[in-house]
Amino acid sequence: MSKQLIIAEKPSVAADIARSLGGFTKEKDYYESDDYVLSSAVGHLLELVVPDEYEVKRGKWTFAHLPVIPPRFALKPVEKTDDRLKLLTRLIKRKDVGGLINACDAGREGELIFNYIAQHAKTDKPVQRLWLQSMTAQAIRDGFAHLRAAQEVEGLRSAAICRAESDWLIGINGTRAMTAFNSKTGGFHLTTVGRVQTPTLAIVVEREDRIRKFKPRDYWELEADVACQAGHYAGRWFDENFRKPEGDEHATAFRLWDKAQAEAIRAKCAGKRGTVSEEAKPSTQLSPLLFDLTSLQREANGRFGFSARVTLQIAQALYEKHKVLTYPRTDARALPEDYLPTVKDVLRTLPDEYGPFANEIVRQGWVRPNKRIFNNTKISDHFAIIPTGTLPKSLSEAEQKIYDLVTRRFLAVFYPAAEYRITTRITRIEGEAFKTEGKVLVSPGWLAVYGKAAADDDKDGGPQLVPISAGETVNADDVALKSLVTKPPARFNEATLLSAMEGAGKMVDDEELRAAMAERGLGTPATRAQIIEGLITERYLHREGRELIPSAKAFSLITLLKGLGINALTSPELTGGWEYKLARMERGELSREAFMAEIAEMTREVVERA
Repeated sequence: MSKQLIIAEKPSVAADIARSLGGFTKEKDYYESDDYVLSSAVGHLLELVVPDEYEVKRGKWTFAHLPVIPPRFALKPVEKTDDRLKLLTRLIKRKDVGGLINACDAGREGELIFNYIAQHAKTDKPVQRLWLQSMTAQAIRDGFAHLRAAQEVEGLRSAAICRAESDWLIGINGTRAMTAFNSKTGGFHLTTVGRVQTPTLAIVVEREDRIRKFKPRDYWELEADVACQAGHYAGRWFDENFRKPEGDEHATAFRLWDKAQAEAIRAKCAGKRGTVSEEAKPSTQLSPLLFDLTSLQREANGRFGFSARVTLQIAQALYEKHKVLTYPRTDARALPEDYLPTVKDVLRTLPDEYGPFANEIVRQGWVRPNKRIFNNTKISDHFAIIPTGTLPKSLSEAEQKIYDLVTRRFLAVFYPAAEYRITTRITRIEGEAFKTEGKVLVSPGWLAVYGKAAADDDKDGGPQLVPISAGETVNADDVALKSLVTKPPARFNEATLLSAMEGAGKMVDDEELRAAMAERGLGTPATRAQIIEGLITERYLHREGRELIPSAKAFSLITLLKGLGINALTSPELTGGWEYKLARMERGELSREAFMAEIAEMTREVVERA
């Protein structure tokens, strides 16, 4: 009787599958049952190389032998995992194995790991795809009940292979070309470049350049201490006719650049009487969207100082080992439209500390169709990170922090908006205007999930204002002159660099807009942490506290690339455009050939310009 061979990405996943399906006996590095043989890779088992007949053995780092654009690639076993590759090849070739099930992670990398193994084994046995978003036993059994045909993920396979080959072509040719250029005068000066790492580095270098060239400017602000019948309040002077000048990022309505002008306004207003007008209007603030990996990494870096890599490792353990979170390597911030019943089940089984919020959501019937939360068009191959409903046991302190972040965000998204009353008071004294703003929380809405602290923090939008009666005259008891200095832009930390990578170099604050741009970002959520770590390993970036600072080596590389006009390696927008094309390929909208032709052309251009 014919059996199916299941190949998982890691041994721990193979063990979970064996437990969930049942009926397996364990051999040395694989499991077997009446219907299945089951084993796993241990991450990547093969890497791309140029076939021998196209590779130049000696003097390959000179321009005479560049660019290296082979008509095809070969695969070379990764030395330290060669035994595992031999085992899988043997299992694939077994006479009683009639087909394969790809049970590697449901994403580009998982697709690549499996396909390289199948290619290496030269098998033509039929393949099915197991697609898991969650690692609970029930989710695994459901996954096996709904296996996908390999053709369904053909776009993902093409994108995975293109990503690997394009990274190889740009990395090898760019690195050899820049090394040859830097070694012209003798010696060997290794200069590594990469399709995603170098544009990312360009963002950091450009910011550091602005910091170094920054010249501080003095400015002045005026603050009036205003007396009214009910007490005192503070008002800041502002220019009512202010229009932001082109190219001056530091200009605001509150700043005066001329000390004499500031002192004249102060002398004119101090001790004088004035009139007050006031406008109060309601304001609402929606809960933040559910987490994708990049927004989770940003939040964990900002709150706990966790690096992007550490956050990914913790989230992966919470998914794979503890089964308490869904698949973390996702770029989606929404859930499938048919997920309402699942959400209701998860709410019923969360740990007790979240019970009051979960019960309130169920009681009020807040889980209902809502395109901001349940939206198939906002999901690629994975959905947002949420709890699975499995009760967490023996989590480390760091794991508990990430689990709590995800769970509270999941609860908050179903709650109504927080409601404020925002009061803007304008005090006019001798024709000069002073502004006072007050923000009062009327209904906490989703802030309740974060406890009173979040609501209190939010009140800092402005003080509780003393009341004013209609037509009341007030007095500027004192006007203080504050002498201040403009500050340079802040250095990148991991949270802000992840944001910049997501927006392909554009710092986008609006959460929903950033989510829309993420398709054109640098790298993918699964690779961004690795790219930052790679830049640190190559000594292009240094970590100082939470700040990321580019080295002299980074400056010389980016200056050189810009001087040579190699925009393809310094432009975040261009690289972001390739990520967008890979995403289109995943959906079957772009051919592998068209994409690789563009990458080959760019490789030639890099070498020619160098």
